[in-house]
This record gives sequence, C-alpha cells and structure tokens, in this order.
Amino acid sequence: MKKIALVLEGGGMRGAYTAGCLAWLIDNGIEFDTAYGISTGAVHLCSYLCKDIDYLYDLSTNHIADKELIGIRPLIREHRYVGYDYLFEHILPEVKHYDIKKAKASSCDAKFGIYDMEKGTFFMKVKDIDKDMLLLKAACTLPVIGKVVKYKGKGYLDGGITKMIPIEEAIKDGADEFLIITTKPKGYVRKEATGFVKWIMRTMYKKYPNVEKDYAVRHLNYQKQIDIVNDLVTNDKAIYMYPSKEVPVKRLTGDKPNLRILYQLGYNDMEAKRNELIKRFKKDA
Repeated sequence: MKKIALVLEGGGMRGAYTAGCLAWLIDNGIEFDTAYGISTGAVHLCSYLCKDIDYLYDLSTNHIADKELIGIRPLIREHRYVGYDYLFEHILPEVKHYDIKKAKASSCDAKFGIYDMEKGTFFMKVKDIDKDMLLLKAACTLPVIGKVVKYKGKGYLDGGITKMIPIEEAIKDGADEFLIITTKPKGYVRKEATGFVKWIMRTMYKKYPNVEKDYAVRHLNYQKQIDIVNDLVTNDKAIYMYPSKEVPVKRLTGDKPNLRILYQLGYNDMEAKRNELIKRFKKDA
C-alpha cells in the first residue's frame, strides 16, 4: 500500500497561498498518511490537521498583516520586527482560541522542522507540541527578526535555516507519493546570502557558529531540495503546486487585499487540478 505525504514549504506572508491550497484539501476531504511543514507551513499544517478553514483563512490573510504583528509596533514592544510573542500569546490563544489538541489528535503522522541552535534542524511530531506551543513558535521564528525561543534550557529557531522544503524528511520516512506545495514560483533560484547577511548571522549568533555556516550554504540546500522535487515530478511520484500567477506579496510585506488574492489563488490552482488530485490522493475515490 502506497504511503502518501503532504510537504509544505514556509514563506512568511506568502504562506497565504499554502493556506488556500489546504482549505481546498479540507473542502474535498483529502487526508494524508504523513505530512511535513516548515516555518509558516508548520502553523498552516496544524490548522489543516484541525480541519479548520477559518484558522487557515484568518491567520493567513488578516492577522499576519496586523500592524501589531509586523513592523514598528512589535519592534517597540518586543524589540523585533515580527511580534511572535503577540502571535502566540494573544492572537492564537485569545483571539482565535487555537486548539492545538485537535492537531495533536490527528491520525496523520505529521512533523515540523525546528532549528536547534547547537545541532541544526531536526523534525518533531505535531503530537508532541507542548501546551504553550513554544516549539511551534520556534518553528516559525525567523533569525534576526525574531528572538531565539527558549525551551527547557535550549535555544531554537525556524527549521527553514537548512530545510526550506522538507522533502528529504518525507522520503526518509518512506513516503512513496507526494503533494508538494511551495510559495515561490516554479524556476525560482535562491541567491547566496550576501556578505552583510553572513556578518549579521556571525555577529548576532556568535555563540552559535553553525548559524552562519548554515546560512552560507542555504542557497545550495534549497537547490538540492528543488532538484529532488523536480525529479519526483519527472518520475510521476509527485504533484507540485506553486503560485500560477505573480501576486505582490513577499515574506514580510503584503496587504490584506493581496493576501486574500494569494489565498484564493491557492484554492483556485488546486481546483484547476481537481481530477488529478482526487484520483491520486483521495482514499475513497
């Protein structure tokens, strides 16, 4: 029996595309044996496991563009450009009443990537997320613009430092077929980190020299992951979803109207491949 995996890239605000794709999966009753999320993709993966389209839509199109979450206000309040504390201590528990227990109870064997400041990226199971969601917070906390998340005396950040598309973990776990969703257009080439970025990583994380080293080869890791994805598609082992049109949304910049357009694009792109997706991934089809 084939083992089917869902694989989600990160992308910050561009994750609205992923959220739209996942909403389509919920609407069409498609579930997976295993699933893997990185960065924003980790949070949207949990919302998908909760089977909650409201979580997906509201978090990806409304709250993520909140001035309390990104920009000057969190810079003043949290001394970082992105208010991860505001997201995980106010928006998720108090505004959205985010029920992580639903995600943890899912029958899907789901994982997300976290960067251990001393050892590098590892994957942990969604069912093992702590009640305060500190580990999920760490999984989407970008370097520099967010603080290192402390959990049981250790420091963690976004697993996307090395694993931008978690396809290698899915293959390692024995998946045979894949639905891969990325937030960048087909053919995107990641550039090598500039000398300035490397200097920032070296300066800010001088206690953790692996951060600078991993950033120096981040573009190579990304290309390796893309090459694996393309090879799977060529060998008819994967469906690869990516934005079919350009929408003016970047990792940290985007307004609510364009975020909603990007969300709907994800939904529409999935609908355009309805027959193929249903035939390949719906278990009772």
